[in-house]
Amino acid sequence: MALPGALPGSARVRDYAGRMSARLRVVLDQLVHVVDADQASASLDLAAGLVATSPAGCDVEAIAPAGASVSIRGLAGVRTLPLARRELAASWQLGLTPGVGGGLIHSATLMAPLVRHDRVHDNDQTTVTLWDLQAWEAPETLSKSAVVWQRAMLKRAVKYADAVVVPSHAMAERLAELKPKLGERIRVIAGAAPEGFAVPDDADARRSELSLPSRYVALCGDADSLETGFRGAIAAGLDAVVLDAPEGAEPRLSEVAVAAGLPEHRVHVRGVLSVEDRAAALGGASAYVATSTRSAWPWRVVEAMTLGVPVVAAESGVHRDVIADGGAIVPVADLPDAVADAVGAGGVRLRVLGEDRSRAFSWMGSAERVWGLHADL
Repeated sequence: MALPGALPGSARVRDYAGRMSARLRVVLDQLVHVVDADQASASLDLAAGLVATSPAGCDVEAIAPAGASVSIRGLAGVRTLPLARRELAASWQLGLTPGVGGGLIHSATLMAPLVRHDRVHDNDQTTVTLWDLQAWEAPETLSKSAVVWQRAMLKRAVKYADAVVVPSHAMAERLAELKPKLGERIRVIAGAAPEGFAVPDDADARRSELSLPSRYVALCGDADSLETGFRGAIAAGLDAVVLDAPEGAEPRLSEVAVAAGLPEHRVHVRGVLSVEDRAAALGGASAYVATSTRSAWPWRVVEAMTLGVPVVAAESGVHRDVIADGGAIVPVADLPDAVADAVGAGGVRLRVLGEDRSRAFSWMGSAERVWGLHADL
């Protein structure tokens, strides 16, 4: 659901539904070609939530690229466009949106038909979602084409979007600094763990297949920030398992770990994993350590809290928003000691607090907020 202070929705949705029927059209662009696995999963979970929470008189339609198959039950329809995802991305970047049509359009990513429309007379609305500011804060970590596309689409959003959704208040403040013309069009609606996210029954076998050690701390972050995470593993006397590592990053991360004092054989670098493998890897960790302080939704933090894994995070506005009292949020310099405590005496308390905090986030709650957003508009 939305973070505290985000858009209240239920009353406005009921009022909106009482005045007229509405069809919310959801962009599902990564059904065939997945660009970002987390955002692809979020789009599907949110769409299912929108169907489940649709007010009386309202329904949901999917907008999908050519060749896509949509399996979400309860959709009122699917508008399949003539272009595949890559061609669609290039077309929409230029403002060419043939075959899309109008109405209420919501995208759980920046991928949306952002063109001039009339919200007042035609009841057309277009809203998009921005999960991170990597293309602005750390463009060197992305491909040049990805940076160009994201910046171009946000530029179009500033000009044409009725709202730009971000998942935390800290990100909202940062986006307002970058794009002051958005003004009050910036809204906060949080994400959640994948629907049904849980440690699989065959978790031991999956961890064995991934060649994970028997005891370890799981880490996520960029190469520079992970140095403190490796020192945390040393303080805890455990191996370090790095998740979501970019392709080809293992040599660099091993160098960082060794420089921090962690032997190379105790560093286990893994890339993007399936949901089941990721749940197995996180579920087997003695603690999860989030070292990055960038403006981005911390997908793994929420997943770790959902599984009851003690969470330790570097101090940042996003981590304060999302974790609150559900984990240990500490200055970077104090992170190694906090990891040692989370693996030891403080672990039981952090597990309980994390699980409790994770209940604040669900795709059903987020969907209700999206309905509320469009009612508010």
